[in-house]
Amino acid sequence: MNRFFERKEAEEKYEQEGRLPPGQALTKKFPVLHYGPVPRFDPATWDFRVWGEVEEEVRWTWDEFQRLPRTRLHMDIHCVTRWSKFDTDWEGVSVRTLVEEGLIRLKPTAKYVMQHAEYGFTVNLPLEVVLADNFLLATHFNGEPLTPDHGYPLRGVVGNIPGRPDLKVPYFWKGAKWLRGLEFMPQDKPGFWEQAGYHNEADVWKEQRLRGMF
Repeated sequence: MNRFFERKEAEEKYEQEGRLPPGQALTKKFPVLHYGPVPRFDPATWDFRVWGEVEEEVRWTWDEFQRLPRTRLHMDIHCVTRWSKFDTDWEGVSVRTLVEEGLIRLKPTAKYVMQHAEYGFTVNLPLEVVLADNFLLATHFNGEPLTPDHGYPLRGVVGNIPGRPDLKVPYFWKGAKWLRGLEFMPQDKPGFWEQAGYHNEADVWKEQRLRGMF
């Protein structure tokens, strides 16, 4: 019972701070949700590919990917299934940094990004979100490598940075687990869950969970 009241008290605190989106509830756990089995990881054969509306296709091995510039993020994450986890810490590679350092050279026609993951799973996002401060190609969570259930060795993550109301915040499904590549596109295309009826923009503050919602 004490845990229940402690959770409700913390939930009210985050709501008063403007950090709890409508329809969400605080969790101290990190629920595991995904479609399909957990893939096996072989560092000898794994690679990460960047293609589409870029000046030159890029492909990094696992060793090469680990040597890319690193970024750390502190943010809240919000799942479409209505749980919210606050003050999470992530480490990985910023797409914006890769673009700024010339490691990815975008064409002017690049407007959208499709995340391609294992088993053909896909997630779409506007380029402006992928290049924002709250999107990361993550390898670590709270100081430890990702667990297999949470996307090891690499996943996209997107969330809310406290004090940054300027950033668009989609639900957590907009970051793909077991990520293998980014396709930069001139037009938008729906990803796996978007084709199944989930909202294309998925704004947490507008509760855009399913297609047809504002």
